Amino acid sequence: MNKISSITLAILIISSSLFTSCDSVKNTNNTQRGAGIGVLAGAVLGGVLGNNLGKGGNGALGAVLGGVIGGAAGGIIGNKMDKQARKISDVLPGANVERVGEGIKLTLNENSVRFETNKATLTPTAKANLDKLVPVFNEYSQTNIQIYGYTDSTGKPEYNQLLSEQRANSVKDYLATKGIVASRFNIIGMGIADPIATNDTPEGRSLNRRVEFAITANTRMVEDAQKQSGN
Repeated sequence: MNKISSITLAILIISSSLFTSCDSVKNTNNTQRGAGIGVLAGAVLGGVLGNNLGKGGNGALGAVLGGVIGGAAGGIIGNKMDKQARKISDVLPGANVERVGEGIKLTLNENSVRFETNKATLTPTAKANLDKLVPVFNEYSQTNIQIYGYTDSTGKPEYNQLLSEQRANSVKDYLATKGIVASRFNIIGMGIADPIATNDTPEGRSLNRRVEFAITANTRMVEDAQKQSGN
C-alpha cells in the first residue's frame, strides 16, 4: 500500500466511525467532539501513517501527522491550531492553509514567496508576505515550525537539493530577523521530491517551486494541554 492510499484509508476509517455515531456526536459540545475525534485520529493516523511517513517523511504532511497526540489534549491543541490557521488565512489569502491532524500544513507558492532565478535571495514581495506571518507566529509561540524548500526538476538533482536547502534557510533567517526565536525552526531541503504538479509545463514547475511549513505543538503546548485535560 502506498502513502496516498494509506492516507485515504485512514480518512475513510475516521469518517465511517464518525458517521456511525452521529447521534452521540450531536449530544456533545465542541471540546468533547474534539477530544473524541482526537482519540480516533490519534489511533488511526498514528498507526497507519506512522509506519509510512515517520516524523518528517513526505514533507510537511508527514511532520504534522507524525506528531498526533490524540485524546482530550489533542482536542485542545487542535482548537488552538484552528484559530491560528484562520488567522494565517486572513493575513495571507494567497497561501494554502490546511488543518491536518493537530497541526497546520502551510504551502507558499511563488505568488507568496518568490526567489530570484537560481538564487536563494528573497524578493521584496516575498519579504512583505513573510512579514504578514510574523505577528501570527509570535502570538502562537508554543509551536515548532519546520520549513521545507522545494524546486522543480529543471537542472541536476544535486544542484536543486542544495538550492532548496538554501531557500528554506533564507526563509528561516528572514523570520528570525523579525523576532521569531530561531530555535523554533527546523530546515529541510527537499529538492525535486514530492512534486504537486507536472514538471512538463511552466505552470506546473511554478507550483513545484514552493516552501512548505509544518506547524506543530511544542513540548510546552503539549504539557499545558495535558494538564488542562486532566491527563
